[in-house]
Amino acid sequence: MKRSNRLVLLVGVFLAIVAFVGILLLVRSPGDSGPAKAPVDGPVVVAASDIPLSTRIKAEQLKTVTLPLTSISAGAFTDPSQVIGQIARQPVATGAQITATTLNGGLTGTIINVQVPVGQRAIAVRVDQISGIGTVIKNGDYVDAIIGLTEEQFVSVKIDPTSPDQGIVTAPGPKGSTTKVLLQGMQVLGALLPPVAPPTEAAPAASGAPTPPPGTTTLNEQQEIVILSVTAQQAEVIRYAQLQANPLLTLSLILRSPDDFIDPATGQPLTPAAAETTGVTLKILLDQYGVLPPVIEGPVLPNNRLPTPVRPTN
Repeated sequence: MKRSNRLVLLVGVFLAIVAFVGILLLVRSPGDSGPAKAPVDGPVVVAASDIPLSTRIKAEQLKTVTLPLTSISAGAFTDPSQVIGQIARQPVATGAQITATTLNGGLTGTIINVQVPVGQRAIAVRVDQISGIGTVIKNGDYVDAIIGLTEEQFVSVKIDPTSPDQGIVTAPGPKGSTTKVLLQGMQVLGALLPPVAPPTEAAPAASGAPTPPPGTTTLNEQQEIVILSVTAQQAEVIRYAQLQANPLLTLSLILRSPDDFIDPATGQPLTPAAAETTGVTLKILLDQYGVLPPVIEGPVLPNNRLPTPVRPTN
């Protein structure tokens, strides 16, 4: 073979190898240059300023930072839009991560500590599904307390000069019941629900009776402990109500909107004016609400009105 032909053959082989390598480089994706490295950092939403309990979280109170994955708390949020407008169920310090616990207050049935505001006291109230708004009261809520008393809890005192007992005798109190909103704007510092009972085998439904879907609420007399922030005077009122025969029926909590207690312009806490209420007795229902009295046998008082009940004394 001539030398020139051999040289041409070598050049052809070299060009073929170069072309093959070029094709491989073009087909091969950039990610195939080596094994992919796992990320070591990630975004997380933190508080740009202190976020008080019960406040509605605003955009200016948040910022996103990048932290090592090992430093990011469980349940931490990565996008501020997931948090804006939510109620803070725990106070958050500047720089702290915003997690699911910030928005739900933590596990029900567990309170690690209670942070009592300066000058306030903390007192626990036991409520049920009726007196406690379905036992869905959460950390950071605001509630009012309404008291209800029945005739058995009243004793009227009157003066009788002919009585040998120093002129004082007791008589049954006024018939019926009385209710009154006593305390307003109390902040919930914590809420405790009893442990969830393990599921039991459901009994077969009666013929034709619909089976309730899973997760529906049942009236099972569930109770809840609600820890309230109160003044010393409010604590005395609550304790008095708790000493009644059935505190679950005596004292009820009324849920308030958290926006009533936050200045919309500044975002700072405020104290709304207390609502003026009359309280309710049977006489007020008759006089102001037009409730018709039942038919009374026997002599009727003038104007077909019931006698005014004796006002109980302390």
